[in-house]
Amino acid sequence: MVTPPLPDRLRGAALGAADAVVTWPVMRWTWRGLGDDAFAAEIPEIRPADSETVRDMMAGRYLLASKLVETGGASPFSLDNAHPDWWQNLHGFSWLRHFRDVRDPASRRFARTLVLDWISREGQFDRDSWAVGLTAQRVLNWLRHLALLLEDATAEQTRTIQRVLGTQVQSLKFRAPLARDPADALLAAIALVGAAFCDQSESVDLGSRVEALNATLASQLDPSGLHLSRNPKLHLQLLVELASIRPLAASVKSEAANELGAQIDRMHESLDALTLSTGEPAYFNGAGQLPHDVLVAVQAHGPTARRKSQLLGGYGVLRDGNTVVIADSGLSPPPGFGRDIHAGALAFELSHGSELIVGSCGPAPADLVESRDLFRQGVAHSAPTIDAEDVPGDARITLDPAEHALTLTSQGYARRTGFEIERRISLLSEGTTVVGQDRLIGDHGGTGLLSVRFHLGPGTMIRRNSGEAIVRLLLPNGQIWSFLWEGASLRDEESVRQSAYLGFHRTRQLVLEAPVASDAEIAWIITLEQ
Repeated sequence: MVTPPLPDRLRGAALGAADAVVTWPVMRWTWRGLGDDAFAAEIPEIRPADSETVRDMMAGRYLLASKLVETGGASPFSLDNAHPDWWQNLHGFSWLRHFRDVRDPASRRFARTLVLDWISREGQFDRDSWAVGLTAQRVLNWLRHLALLLEDATAEQTRTIQRVLGTQVQSLKFRAPLARDPADALLAAIALVGAAFCDQSESVDLGSRVEALNATLASQLDPSGLHLSRNPKLHLQLLVELASIRPLAASVKSEAANELGAQIDRMHESLDALTLSTGEPAYFNGAGQLPHDVLVAVQAHGPTARRKSQLLGGYGVLRDGNTVVIADSGLSPPPGFGRDIHAGALAFELSHGSELIVGSCGPAPADLVESRDLFRQGVAHSAPTIDAEDVPGDARITLDPAEHALTLTSQGYARRTGFEIERRISLLSEGTTVVGQDRLIGDHGGTGLLSVRFHLGPGTMIRRNSGEAIVRLLLPNGQIWSFLWEGASLRDEESVRQSAYLGFHRTRQLVLEAPVASDAEIAWIITLEQ
């Protein structure tokens, strides 16, 4: 696990202390006093709805973040936090969208009942359920569906929902500047734009909120538009909220609003660049399987995709024909942005059409905290390592777009072994052949074992005849790819690809091994059999 540097830890401690002060009971009274504004539902919902989810929830079955919890008629908010992702999804209220198109009055009342139940249990400040990022998402989701929640509500119910909504908005105004996680501060800035737009009072300055959001977003994106966390999952989560708030900000007609729109466009382009031909982003730095329906809905609100070989945010992308390669240089995020960083330097993922050929294991399940560091290691990625140790430091990365070729060079092992590792990956024959070389650069007396791992996609079967220097990979769609190598011995082992929505896929991995020596080189080819 990446340990934050001392200045970052000191900053976090200072922010935590300041947040403790503004959340004292005497300070929380000020939130309440300012939280009496009336809001109207004006924020668009871009995510798709599923009426079957409504029926399941009314029957006590809550399938959230791929975890099914049956409540047996009890309130879901009364349950212990057994699954962190499920709990976050429940308290974030993104599931309200599934009630959007329901016409049955009982179903629509059920949505309001759940909100009122949350208020009765969590309406008073709690550090977990009122965390800044979670509160921001809840505010946005309540504002998106406020008309639904207030439909046929009594006057008292309306006042209760409006009051607690206003109190949460005021809490974000106090606490957003003190958020330790930059993404939480960004979510709060998005929520405050939504609240300003929906606020019925005349004192709210939407323009200043848009300007603040634009500045916050600019501080968290690299020049290509990729979030500085380098985590495609977090990038998508932020883009979901930004895409829905964009038309509200555009109504301001200001330079900040125009800049905000341009930044959101770059975020769309970055997410598209890091998406494999399978339709899912690469599993790097905390990103695992993402909800495909949400991903498609978000991409539909972005500019036309420009599919090309390119470098962005420390990643190298090769595209030719129906094949995509995405490689990670292991670029270290700035302080505060590396919460989910993985040791993925020199790793790559490879897809062709609808099939993943080579990938990574992905992040550990949220409810298996003890396995988190294991899934972050270099051996959980398709990358070269020495003695199974993580590659420390950032790799240099260069691209030859005309040749669809990437070169990544790491000095991470130089202090211990005296060698650099250079990885070259090229696409040939319209993407039907991938050629790679992993070599040690230097002339030293280092010892150890150079290993190169290839974690195969789910459902891929391995066929190998004894004594042959070729392995055939049988993909689920019936395609056969040949794997050839030189300069190493080969074995295959068990592996896994963790899906947040389908659980563990038990897979296989190919492992090439060679002794560490001056100018040692392992060459490999993955090619489609025609």
